[in-house]
Amino acid sequence: MVDLSVFETLESEVRSYCRDWPTVFNRASGSRMWDTDGVAYVDFFAGAGALNYGHNFPALTDALVEYLRDDGIIHSLDMSTVAKERFLQVFDEKILRPRGLNYKVQFPGPTGTNSVEAALKLARKVKGREQIVSFTNAFHGMTLGSLAVTGNAMKRRGAGVPLSHTTSLPYCNFLEEGSSIGLLEALLSDGGSGLDQPAAVIVETVQGEGGINVASWNWLRRLSELCAENDILLIVDDVQMGCGRTGTFFSFERAGIQPDIVCLSKSISGFGLPMALTLMKPELDVWNPGEHNGTFRGNNAAFVTAAVTLDQFWSDNSFEGEIEEKGSLVSRSLASIAGRHPDLGVDTRGRGMAVGLVFDDPRLSSAVCKEAFSSGLLVESAGPAGEVVKLMPALTIDNDDLLEGLTILANCVDRVAEFESAHPMMRAK
Repeated sequence: MVDLSVFETLESEVRSYCRDWPTVFNRASGSRMWDTDGVAYVDFFAGAGALNYGHNFPALTDALVEYLRDDGIIHSLDMSTVAKERFLQVFDEKILRPRGLNYKVQFPGPTGTNSVEAALKLARKVKGREQIVSFTNAFHGMTLGSLAVTGNAMKRRGAGVPLSHTTSLPYCNFLEEGSSIGLLEALLSDGGSGLDQPAAVIVETVQGEGGINVASWNWLRRLSELCAENDILLIVDDVQMGCGRTGTFFSFERAGIQPDIVCLSKSISGFGLPMALTLMKPELDVWNPGEHNGTFRGNNAAFVTAAVTLDQFWSDNSFEGEIEEKGSLVSRSLASIAGRHPDLGVDTRGRGMAVGLVFDDPRLSSAVCKEAFSSGLLVESAGPAGEVVKLMPALTIDNDDLLEGLTILANCVDRVAEFESAHPMMRAK
């Protein structure tokens, strides 16, 4: 029997994931985790997107251990180090140049919200304006600037102060009728709209925490064009959907756009180590030295594993092909599950290896996630009401683990459907 008393007694009530998965995890490898009782779990969570390459990928472990044994520098703020030099060279060689992208790299701090805060601050500095446009159901982080462009009401309430200088507009497909891009265009062109000229628009190409909401390529292209036409910077938040999650390294590549600023974190280190980047077009790099800083900008251990990750997976296009094949397998499996249970009001959506089962009744998605944990599968819910069972397996997951996890999920949905059929009044409540 797992003893959770230490956590329940000493840790803050703010903890959340551990409430859905009430066990003590002990070790992990690839796409599996084990608890202290030896129970194994297939991991379709992947550290909320921080473990795109799975747990403890051997080449990354070896490189990190070797670096530590050689007394490699760990902490260095923004000083120049061999580890940082190697990462910058590989990032330019493997990622930026092959995609025709010309960005300066800023290390803003170790997390995704640090990257977003730097992006917002830089956009306002460059344009000399305060207003930022964001979108419904967006999630950009938990610090005040990032919360101001986040849509989730519960998270926004946690700020405790007004969140200002932002305007939220409908995301792609949020409106049943009409175009959200058309609305933005009308607001920008009408002097009576009440919308102050924005410094930037910030967008996720796929909203992960918002419920796996997918922006169409046409919508993203028109948004990019509209920003350019109105002297507005376009910021793409690729914290969760970058590093291959949607099939290409950057989630915006197939839209054929080049954002002015890009936010990366989560899986950029490849190993789950804290690391974040804010990428900016060179002409936007107007920072004064030290104007935006932080103690933990120089995570050299993360530089080491990040460089190996880029060499290992992104030297050619083969990894993208693997992601596409696995993503298609997951999508077909979810479509099959949804097709078997029309009475549950379940549908699917997603892109690449970020996919979800969407339930009309959020209670059902919660029941599926709970049943999955009891059956040895880690999946979380997402969306404004938790109505989406969100699947984000490691991009490197082998087919046996992937199929096992999908089979567990299908069986869990079957069991929830059986319960619903036997207790029809429960759904009405």
